[in-house]
Amino acid sequence: MRPITPSNLSEAARIRRRRLLAGLAAGLPWGTGFSHAGDGAMEAVRAELAGAGRLRVAINFGNPILASRGERPGAPRGVSVDLAQEVARRLQLPVDWVELDAAGRAVEALRARQVDLGFVAIDPLRGADLDYTPPYVIIEGAYLVRSESPLIANDQVDRPGNRVVVGRGSAYDLYLSRALQQARLVRAPTSPAVVDQFLAEGMEVAAGVRQQLQADMARLTATGAPALRLLPGRFMVIEQAMAVPKGRPAAQAWLRAFIEEMKASGFVADSLRRHGIDGAAVAPPAPS
Repeated sequence: MRPITPSNLSEAARIRRRRLLAGLAAGLPWGTGFSHAGDGAMEAVRAELAGAGRLRVAINFGNPILASRGERPGAPRGVSVDLAQEVARRLQLPVDWVELDAAGRAVEALRARQVDLGFVAIDPLRGADLDYTPPYVIIEGAYLVRSESPLIANDQVDRPGNRVVVGRGSAYDLYLSRALQQARLVRAPTSPAVVDQFLAEGMEVAAGVRQQLQADMARLTATGAPALRLLPGRFMVIEQAMAVPKGRPAAQAWLRAFIEEMKASGFVADSLRRHGIDGAAVAPPAPS
């Protein structure tokens, strides 16, 4: 899937983009039922999204596509950071970064209302407590095995005797908990810990975001660890979105329009490129 930029938008998408830009520039979440622009609408968004006057943002270091630690403490970097900073700039809010090492912990922080905004994968189980924007990035879930493993295809993983290590509470943990019928899931504390636990405990398969698994392969190869390989293809597509706790309709509507503009304008594609992220695609426009 090629990145979505203004040059390859359809005419309908260009019209949507122009409307989004006009509405958001006026402080109006276009297409969400707001009949006119004004400070009142923006105040409602600010009050719902950051009632204490500061935007508390959960940053998940468990997914390297979304964020990574910066050169100094308290200065994360990545596409999720760029998006959060743009939200804060438009709403004129200071930001407090809440740095977490797993998606499950970001979800817990949102549910407990310890943060106002998070970046997590869309999943129906999480949807009971959270409201999502449309996805802004699509990434792939993949399987990793030892080079000598007899497994050569994704459809061979779900068999008796196979133990699959996943990051606890991750999107692919939730998905595989429903999808796998015969293989057994083993949960590592976080996604970055999956491959190390897979090797240390002699498991058959490690599951994760493709980029995380590739980074772990490179790291371990440099240390002389056993050779590893990825199975071809993917076992799922993971849709990454912004999320807020349930019950914040003005904030959720504004963020929905915001994320559509960020995709259509090329902001997301530019951010992925600047941070050197390969293998992730900008999500297509949400249905109007």
